[in-house]
Amino acid sequence: MLIKDLYTLENFEYTDGVVEAEIYLNKDNDIFKGHFPGNPVMPGVCMIQIIKELTEKAVDSTLFLSETTNIKFMAIINPNKTPYLKLSITITEVENGFKTKNISSFGETLALKMSALFTIID
Repeated sequence: MLIKDLYTLENFEYTDGVVEAEIYLNKDNDIFKGHFPGNPVMPGVCMIQIIKELTEKAVDSTLFLSETTNIKFMAIINPNKTPYLKLSITITEVENGFKTKNISSFGETLALKMSALFTIID
């Protein structure tokens, strides 16, 4: 985990090329004190890092984010109001890496959609 104690992985399943994961955000993490004071918001770059980490766990490789073809932030993730997130990541193996399609949500609210290419670096 790049940012210590940002989240806890509550559930992780990787079956037939699809990760289904649930995470719990630590609302007391220092990242939320600066982004933004009094109104914490999960930084988009942190969500992208979480997707990378979950993909690495699934494929058991160290990865580098090479390309994103589509990132849509659909809703604000406030760790005080919505600390539980569900992530679904479809992973397809390609030459030297993996293509992914992610959907992140809380409750019935779609928070993030992202398509990306990760290359293997180990």
